[in-house]
Amino acid sequence: MNIAVFASGGGTNFENIVNHFNQSGTARVTLMLCNNSKAGVLERASRLGIESQVLNRAQFNDENVLMPLLREHNIDFIVLAGFLLMVPGFLIDAYDRRMINLHPALLPRHGGKGMYGHHVHEAVIADGDTETGITIHYVSRVCDGGEIIAQFSTPVNPGDTADDVAASIHILEQAHFPNVIEQVIANL
Repeated sequence: MNIAVFASGGGTNFENIVNHFNQSGTARVTLMLCNNSKAGVLERASRLGIESQVLNRAQFNDENVLMPLLREHNIDFIVLAGFLLMVPGFLIDAYDRRMINLHPALLPRHGGKGMYGHHVHEAVIADGDTETGITIHYVSRVCDGGEIIAQFSTPVNPGDTADDVAASIHILEQAHFPNVIEQVIANL
């Protein structure tokens, strides 16, 4: 099974996913697509020997650009790992229940438009949450609204900053995301 990872940032989750599947052998990451030509994930993909391409928003939203690229690489499954663009409907339809996203909060809290990365962690602190975590969910046409596959939580301690929350979330992502991807693929 061939996996494409869509990413926009540094790529720590991307690298963790690649390493996991290199060891497990149940699937393999064969393509990384990015919308940010300056993203650190591009260097990681190069170092790991994973083909990568940068597409702008218009190209990601163009069925005649994106779908042939995915077919060319025989992509069976898509993982969004820190990908900051909304996914177009044609892609959601084509990869129904074969495309998942990682969100850095316990949905439905702190989800939706504008809730990504540090914005989420700041909202957790501002709202006085005593717990946060990660949500892995299927991608749907509603931003962060797809069916939840798994959630993992961590406490928010008094005095924690958004950076402290981000560090706790990163630990959960590294520990759980690749395993959940593998479980979803095993059940296809």
